[in-house]
Amino acid sequence: MSEEILVNVTPRETRVAVVENGMLQELHIERGWRRGIVGNIYKGQVQRVMPGMQAAFVEIGHDRAAFLHASDIVRAAPPSSMAAGEEVALPPVPPVPSAPASILELVRDGQDVVVQVVKDPIGTKGARLTTQISIPSRYLVLLPQSKVIGVSARIEDEVERARLKILVTELSVNHGSMGYIIRTNAEGQPAEALAEDVAYLSRVWNVINRRAGEMAPRALLYEDLSLPLRAVRDLIRKDVDKVKVDSRETYERLQAFVAKYMPPLAERIELYQGDRPIFDLYGVEDEIGRALDKQVPLKSGGYLVIDQTEAMTTIDVNTGSFLGQRNLEETVYRTNLEAAQAVARQLRLRNLGGIIIIDFIDMSDAEHKRQVLRTLEKGLSRDHAKTTVYDFSPLGLVEMTRKRTVESLERQLSEPCSECGGRGTVKTTETVTYEIFREITRATRQFEAARLLVIASPKVVARITDEESQAVAELEEFLGKSIRFQADAQYLQEQFDVVLL
Repeated sequence: MSEEILVNVTPRETRVAVVENGMLQELHIERGWRRGIVGNIYKGQVQRVMPGMQAAFVEIGHDRAAFLHASDIVRAAPPSSMAAGEEVALPPVPPVPSAPASILELVRDGQDVVVQVVKDPIGTKGARLTTQISIPSRYLVLLPQSKVIGVSARIEDEVERARLKILVTELSVNHGSMGYIIRTNAEGQPAEALAEDVAYLSRVWNVINRRAGEMAPRALLYEDLSLPLRAVRDLIRKDVDKVKVDSRETYERLQAFVAKYMPPLAERIELYQGDRPIFDLYGVEDEIGRALDKQVPLKSGGYLVIDQTEAMTTIDVNTGSFLGQRNLEETVYRTNLEAAQAVARQLRLRNLGGIIIIDFIDMSDAEHKRQVLRTLEKGLSRDHAKTTVYDFSPLGLVEMTRKRTVESLERQLSEPCSECGGRGTVKTTETVTYEIFREITRATRQFEAARLLVIASPKVVARITDEESQAVAELEEFLGKSIRFQADAQYLQEQFDVVLL
């Protein structure tokens, strides 16, 4: 499989695209005025404890208070580096195993607590926090409050898993015996590379601890890397051929970063200097436009319909114009197989998260259902976000979840329609016409007026003066007042004003 990472930089926006075999699979966006805060560590201050929710709202220096649930709080004694009497709920020692505790036993109003953002503010909700800190590097993730050494499930070779676990366990002894997760990128790496990561993470944690003791509440203690650097750290795998960057300044920053932390990858970083925009060259701009459409065509002639709501995302599979060559069951099966691959790609591309319901076309063959599920799971295996897929329900639906840490692509790039308010539909001109008639009647009963002026959108006025002229005449006779209509192009279809003169 051929894979490339494209980095497009403009003064106020950076975009990173992951292209596999010529097809856009992921898109990451970072804007200067709205940079994500996932991974950042803060010295927060508890604003309000909510026993009924088993949670607390924590001020971290942003517009909205962040949310900290009891299940995300590590119970432990204060670290020795803190000032006497100061309480911070994040020590560099392993948590004490205990039964689930009430939020009132864990934090109190006004308490300082070191927290990490695990989910960006989404919609009207503040950021989601945890005190279970994790700090990533190229090959490892540091877990300061644990002593467990874990290995990524994507490293399948048992001998290699054992080698890495023994190696990191030995290295950790000299740096506080903290816990680590060994990332997929660590596979095949020598001891020297892992030793550098352990030393680097230890230095970062010591700095965070020192700042937590010295700085005032609501302070930023640690900020994750910018998007281009994160992309190189997290997205480069063995099958990534090139990282192409269209900004010389960013290219030089990436080269410096790679030279320091991952020298073998330096030759993969390439400066793109072509006349044609890099996203145009690879067709990324067109794919972004299609990723905002509700309907996704399949090569067979079938299609998906994707609806994203506040509660969940639903995906409907349709055969469309695909007729097949054998029988109905075979046609449905082939369409569902293609749809399963397309769904996996669309979830990554659109960054859809939370609860997802997929309505595949009904199949009667149990083996066909198993094959469709396997195809979906295989397609999701390259997804960086955690996914869980359940079997077909009695109604023939596939339920799944995908971890969401940032807004979906649609919500990053779009806003609710000013005309329909995000409903996706607008009232018909007929409906608005009859609303105007009711408002005229209501207004004349409340207020005295010799005549009335109705201002509405051109479409509504055209319909009233054409199809409803007889109704207007009857209304004027009933009210004993003249009614004049005025079209205004600034009015949306549902907007109108009844003015008494």
